Amino acid sequence: MTRFVHITDLHVSHPDSGDPGLHSDTPARLKRVVEIVNAMEARPDFLIASGDLTNRGDEESYRLVKSTLAALEVPTILALGNHDKRPGFHEVFGEGPSDRPYYHQAVIAGLHVITLDTSIPDRVSGRICDEQFDFLKQALAAEPDAPKLLVMHHPPRVDPDGLPWGSIDMASTERLGEMIAGRPVIGILSGHIHINQVNHWHGVPILVASGQHSTVDLLERRDLKIVEGGGLGLCVWRPTGLSVSFVPLAPQSEEIGVIDRARLLKFS
Repeated sequence: MTRFVHITDLHVSHPDSGDPGLHSDTPARLKRVVEIVNAMEARPDFLIASGDLTNRGDEESYRLVKSTLAALEVPTILALGNHDKRPGFHEVFGEGPSDRPYYHQAVIAGLHVITLDTSIPDRVSGRICDEQFDFLKQALAAEPDAPKLLVMHHPPRVDPDGLPWGSIDMASTERLGEMIAGRPVIGILSGHIHINQVNHWHGVPILVASGQHSTVDLLERRDLKIVEGGGLGLCVWRPTGLSVSFVPLAPQSEEIGVIDRARLLKFS
């Protein structure tokens, strides 16, 4: 069994940046996530942050993300989203400014985690470029039998009639589906659309998390109504499959009662 935490859409901005586009105190929320993960009795094997690490892609905000995550007591896997800027990210987390997409792979706690960069500079929508499809082909072949977890900020486009900016494009979606067919892909972790959602796509679960910044009122069907909300996903992989429990962190819930463990054990 492998336990991991999924967060996404951190949208961190350094307090000195004067960013007018924030809906919440995202640096404080990320710090709280770190504190929660470090305090977990069942310690996760790693944490995944699937893109939009910052709100504007500036170096100071990436430095704040890096310093905050440095306190985390488990390994961290990062991906980039449409709000991220590759030069700023690579300056802080890499070896200097670069426009190259950020993709990578690692076998960790029994899972082969493959991370793709679905961002398109200065665009909201996403795609997977040829360079990364070549990388993915090699990665899938390198560990043919290991259970694989894909991390990509924009989810595949499961609804052809859906809003095109909410996913990778249809060409990337179809090519990805063909490439992972028959492979032991246990799930895809995404964000971008600021909602908690689970889709089954060609038998593969796509776990989309709402993120740290804000969420969306799903009962408003005409306009995009942004409301307060944020959380994380507690994920568990067993040989029987992948599961996720969405944990809301904002708005903070008011406690209305506690059932102690001794009484819980008597319920059975």
